[in-house]
Amino acid sequence: MGRYSIKDIELLTGIKAHTIRIWEQRYNIPLPKRTETNIRYYDDNDLRLLLNISLLNHNGHKISEIIKLDQKEVSDLAVSYSLQTEKHQVIIQTMISAMIDLDEIAFDRIMSTCILQMGLESTMMDVIFPFMGAIGVMWQTGTIHPANEHFMTNLIRQKLIVAIEGQPIRSEESGKKFLLFLPETELHELGLLFANFMIRKSGNHTVYLGQNVPLQDVEKIASRYHPDVIIVSMTTTYSVEFAVEMLANLKEKFKSTRLMVTGRFFNQYPEMIGEGMEVISNPVDLSKYF
Repeated sequence: MGRYSIKDIELLTGIKAHTIRIWEQRYNIPLPKRTETNIRYYDDNDLRLLLNISLLNHNGHKISEIIKLDQKEVSDLAVSYSLQTEKHQVIIQTMISAMIDLDEIAFDRIMSTCILQMGLESTMMDVIFPFMGAIGVMWQTGTIHPANEHFMTNLIRQKLIVAIEGQPIRSEESGKKFLLFLPETELHELGLLFANFMIRKSGNHTVYLGQNVPLQDVEKIASRYHPDVIIVSMTTTYSVEFAVEMLANLKEKFKSTRLMVTGRFFNQYPEMIGEGMEVISNPVDLSKYF
């Protein structure tokens, strides 16, 4: 069960701390808990309730009306609104609630509706990546369980795999050849999977090596595949020493190959990349290299 400060709740729900305190006094929702040292905090149930209340409130429901509904009625009504709206923040809030509940049906329905209405590219850029940013905030505050992250990651991954498999497999002679991988110990692959989709959709050829790949394995595959471009993605906070050494080895081994890096880690530490590599901050930006 997560623990959230009122600032965490404000950031995740968009409800001002002042408003939350008024609701507590007037309607007894939510009811914050207290630590042994008398510091107030909120749990997953409070976050879920406030996410749903925020959504309903933005759709014209008064708080005095919402408190008369039971939790299931509030949740079902919130999901129904998220399927009808084009407001990305509303969709993201409902997805957070579904993730906390491990509600696969609701999460899948929301994401599938987004893809049908917006397309996969817009869904990833406008909904999924901001959603993952919110999840990152929850990680930083220690308020999300690994099971919740694995749950939502696998559901998103399934959608990306289906989309990638829907693209025709190109011959190596058609377009450019891209080799994509995540280095040793790196497991966060959603961004690189999306890049793989974008590259294949553009008519280029890819070899996707996936997670936790030693550099010697990349070298072995590259000696047979002869890629035009190698893309490495890092999300986890590695030690600077590990990253510098990995990048230096990559540059040394592939001097004649175009090298690109992507992922949150490189966005946070662009100064360590140096010459000879290009930073892809946004997978959609890959299109200018095709």
